[in-house]
Amino acid sequence: MIKKESRQKVRYAIRKKVSGTSERPRLAVFRSNKEIYAQLIDDVAGNTLASASSADVKGTKTEQATVVGKLIADNAKKAGIDTIVFDRGGFLYHGRVKALAESARESGLKF
Repeated sequence: MIKKESRQKVRYAIRKKVSGTSERPRLAVFRSNKEIYAQLIDDVAGNTLASASSADVKGTKTEQATVVGKLIADNAKKAGIDTIVFDRGGFLYHGRVKALAESARESGLKF
């Protein structure tokens, strides 16, 4: 339980500094043991503008994260978004979270 609480503290500290707008939404990443999820969120209006998950993606977890990064970048382009602010959700910028972020950058998102 302590691990979850410490992640929540880091997450709240990040959210104090990071907020998404309609022009520059927040790319929120959630990493569970099985899947990885990404959402583009407009915090001013409280809307999710685009999302992607690894629910129907095959491969290792890191490969899945790379595919999800490409998917979220494609969905962002369809929604007319090219610049975002990254929210790692209290997770370390390492492994799957890093793979998702770098894949989104390579696919054309700026952050």
